[in-house]
Amino acid sequence: MNALAGTGLLTKLAFRRDRVAVPFWIYLFAVTAIGTAYSSRAAFDTLHKRVDFAASVNKNPSMLALYGPVQDAASVGSVSLWKVGGVASAFVGVVALLLTVRHTRGDEESGRLELVSAGVVGRYAALTAGLITVVTANLVLAMLVTIGLVALGLPAGGSIAFALGWFAIGLVFAAVAAVTAQLTTTSRTASGLAIAFLGLCYLIRAGGDAGGHDGPTWLLWLSPFGWMSHLRPYAGDDWWVLLIPVVFSAVCVAVAFALVGRRDIGAGLLPDRLGPAEAGAGLAGPLGLAWRLQRGSLLAWAAGFVVYGAAIGGVTENIEDMVGGKSGRDVLEKLGGGQVMVDAFTNVAMGLMALFASAYAVQAVLRLRSEETGRLAEPILATKVGRTGWAAGHVLFAVVGPAVLMALEGVIVGLVHGLRSHDLGGQFPRIFWSAIVQLPAVWVLAGITVALFGLAPRLAVAAWGLLGLFLLLGELGPLLKLKQWAMDLSPYTHVPKLPGAPMRTMPVVGLVVVAGLLTAAGLAGFRRRDLS
Repeated sequence: MNALAGTGLLTKLAFRRDRVAVPFWIYLFAVTAIGTAYSSRAAFDTLHKRVDFAASVNKNPSMLALYGPVQDAASVGSVSLWKVGGVASAFVGVVALLLTVRHTRGDEESGRLELVSAGVVGRYAALTAGLITVVTANLVLAMLVTIGLVALGLPAGGSIAFALGWFAIGLVFAAVAAVTAQLTTTSRTASGLAIAFLGLCYLIRAGGDAGGHDGPTWLLWLSPFGWMSHLRPYAGDDWWVLLIPVVFSAVCVAVAFALVGRRDIGAGLLPDRLGPAEAGAGLAGPLGLAWRLQRGSLLAWAAGFVVYGAAIGGVTENIEDMVGGKSGRDVLEKLGGGQVMVDAFTNVAMGLMALFASAYAVQAVLRLRSEETGRLAEPILATKVGRTGWAAGHVLFAVVGPAVLMALEGVIVGLVHGLRSHDLGGQFPRIFWSAIVQLPAVWVLAGITVALFGLAPRLAVAAWGLLGLFLLLGELGPLLKLKQWAMDLSPYTHVPKLPGAPMRTMPVVGLVVVAGLLTAAGLAGFRRRDLS
């Protein structure tokens, strides 16, 4: 049989399964890039503002580590897309690797690939179809971003280079995920390995950029994110750099195809570790089981919050020098917070971290759905464990987990900024409570996810779409001057804008009540419905 037989059919199936998710992510990334460029043109409309902003960024190690340098202060495109060129590209890589694992190891783990392989399907068809799906999605994203940026009046060459930089990031981490999918027997572990590699690459890039021109810039050549920096969109457009991610991806894909031929369907090259013969006392109840399943992701998220919190705390003291004059200050203050620049920046930063905490909450709740569809819930529920108790164990992590993450963020940012500003006693409590006050909005999204899981389980994954919608409303809504009723659709709009603004109790109480009602409705629905 042809090793690629059935590739076209599997590719069509993959596109059909992702006919909502893939277009949504493409739209989200494209709007982020184009919207950021559109809004930044007004903030940095003169050469003087751009030069001042670039000088402030390029002398701040924390900003260099987070986002990289502004490579050409004279270029509107270079300044406008400086931020999304770093952080957003990492999210492009995450989505690419998750899609790759979903259509390779995910299909094997669920038994879908074994069922399909009973027909005329070649050995390499599933991997090929998965890669075609991801590469096509990234190519469409690159085309839309290019068209949008050129339509804004940015140089065509720089726009193409920027879009191809994102495409290259997606290509690299899709190829890496293709390899990790061959190593393990579960999609969660395969995704975890690929994400760990992505995080390491971002840290290497941060280390290469943090010291500026006097630092170890050679590290940039060891990271895909460093390759994008060397591509220099809007600052010279060094096209030859694109050969590096192409060659790297080709090698990874070749390795992945070689590994496919050396293992059985459903098996991984890394042997599974044998567990103990008997479960420990901690696994005697649903809460202990939930902790065992959730702890890895919670600890990983916590580590990320610590790193980001330290960086934000280090930047906060210098924020007034980095917003490009009065116009830049006006833009930042419109995004939230009081009149004081530090307060405004802190509020924006905490709002962003609340969205990340919400992503963890959605992930924690959707673990219930994956346990159900993977037929792992049924054996547990066949014992004396009740449905409500089993589900509540995971829901508890969707409530307590974000609280831990936001408290950690508040502590780290408050300590770093308080020590740097020599006002720990004054700054720490203000920043800490600005983090904690975000939690009710996070819990509302967690409640929506629980409600979808309990009442309309097939739509539970739509919670990710709602998170993306709220992100767009929060980040671009004020800049695009959306109507207030549209902004009010997001629970994050109703959070008091601490520090700097008065504490409003009623919105917080209202959000908590809504979150509780949604969660109760979801648990009640799950108790009454059939298992999938």
